[in-house]
Amino acid sequence: MQQRPLPAELKKGGVILVDKPYKWTSFDAVNSIKIALRAKIGHCGTLDPLATGLLICCTGAMTKKISEYQQLPKEYTGIIHLGAVTDTYDLESVPHTPMPYDHITPADIDNAVKQFTGDILQVPPIHSAIKKDGKRAYDLARAGKEIVMTARPVIIGEFEITKVSLPEVHFRVVCSTGTYIRSLAHDFGQVLGCGAYLSALRRTKIGNFDAQNALTPEQWRAFWKPAVRENTPEND
Repeated sequence: MQQRPLPAELKKGGVILVDKPYKWTSFDAVNSIKIALRAKIGHCGTLDPLATGLLICCTGAMTKKISEYQQLPKEYTGIIHLGAVTDTYDLESVPHTPMPYDHITPADIDNAVKQFTGDILQVPPIHSAIKKDGKRAYDLARAGKEIVMTARPVIIGEFEITKVSLPEVHFRVVCSTGTYIRSLAHDFGQVLGCGAYLSALRRTKIGNFDAQNALTPEQWRAFWKPAVRENTPEND
């Protein structure tokens, strides 16, 4: 278990491993920590609201490390749901266009995995924070604008299927920064010919930082509460 830093240390500079809860935005999670600490803070890469798992937060002098940590490879676990698609490639939008998936075999899945391992080109979702003509792609998509996203090189270092219980395919992925797991799920369904979307996602590692050593924002606040109270002036 990684040592848990105390508020006095963190105001000078430190690293906080946060386990982002389901349906929290990354901003909400980081802001909750910031309010508790009253310290300068930044984070090393967002997670979608429907994803859970590891956020690295840096405080004080350690904010200089953010760009370095952002480039570290990331590990995710999750579930790809076969047999339909969604506009956002996950459950932020309603599944539609049902397609048969009963014919999919283990060999089909293995062959699909091979197509998404190594150096690949990936098209990001139109419902993403990438900027197009100075505006966020998801804002343009919500406004009904036609958007053409450009394929980008990403690296899928490992793509392991951990369980198959159709229509669900459970997986573990190790990938480079900039990889969209939602796009991976969507593209996986396209290769299988049955459609797919991401129904669950958890970020388990960033480099050597592990979600097993992380606490939720509420757990961090509870852990820090005695120290914060002790160091708060009575007239504050």
